[in-house]
Amino acid sequence: MTTTATTDERALEALQREHGAALHSFLLNLTYGDRQRAEDLVQETLVRAWLHPEAFHGPYESMRPWLFTVARRLAIDARRSRMARPTEIGDDLLAATPDPADATESAVAALDVRAAVRGLSPEHRAVLERIYFHGLTVKEAADDLGIPAGTVKSRSHYALRTLSGCLPGYSRPRRHALSSPAAGTPQ
Repeated sequence: MTTTATTDERALEALQREHGAALHSFLLNLTYGDRQRAEDLVQETLVRAWLHPEAFHGPYESMRPWLFTVARRLAIDARRSRMARPTEIGDDLLAATPDPADATESAVAALDVRAAVRGLSPEHRAVLERIYFHGLTVKEAADDLGIPAGTVKSRSHYALRTLSGCLPGYSRPRRHALSSPAAGTPQ
């Protein structure tokens, strides 16, 4: 049986008293105000100090730089770990999500889409029908309609934007104003 050297409990208590509040404040900033996560990271940082008694005998006057470096690395690792996992879905969202096997929901959605498409101008509707319902490419739709490909792109953009505004629950996220196409009238 092997024994691993650990930090003396009194030294660890003194370390926590002297640096605990500053460490917690530092981690609270790194976790964007998440108290629970900051407390967990403080605890994990102190566990690392307990497991590495050699850190107490380093060439530095204070343990604070060592603690903050360990804490920052732990916070970065925790964030990377969370980002690698898929987002968890709560019960509320699952309860509100329609059952894909329910034909009623898909029928209602189809009626919503048909009504919204009927509300488009004939030019916009013609472009969407060719691209989305007939599966034509932009070039093929342009040739079929006798208009330039750029006009097909523009009309499909404005048609989809109109649809996203009038279909409940179907809206797409808006892009930043600087990255959107130049303002103008729909073609």
